[in-house]
Amino acid sequence: MTIRDVKEILGAEVLTGEELLDTVVESGCGADLMSDVLAFVKHRTVLITGLINQHVVRTSEMLDISCIVFSRGKRPGEDILEEAEEAGIAVLSTPLTTYTCCGELYMRGLTGAKQHASVTGAAEEAGR
Repeated sequence: MTIRDVKEILGAEVLTGEELLDTVVESGCGADLMSDVLAFVKHRTVLITGLINQHVVRTSEMLDISCIVFSRGKRPGEDILEEAEEAGIAVLSTPLTTYTCCGELYMRGLTGAKQHASVTGAAEEAGR
């Protein structure tokens, strides 16, 4: 799936990164807690969030996330858009909720990001 496909499926508006629309994405993650985002595979992921602050872009850049989708019609300020543009991250805004975005993308074949082995191992260890 490409970022262009994500845009069309979610009825989203491209806020920055028009030139990145043909980038392939392999998984999705819906979260507002950046600590949760850190627990998932990063490469070629679409992050769907309602959280609008610079930590979203910084976390995405650090994890090589390809696209941020702001849900519920939220629109970040110019400072956040500039930071995303400098980092080479596409930014979209959709009127849909995070839950609906995740469901729509999943139904069309985008899988969820997998947890890192260290997080999974810690969870298994805690359950013993």
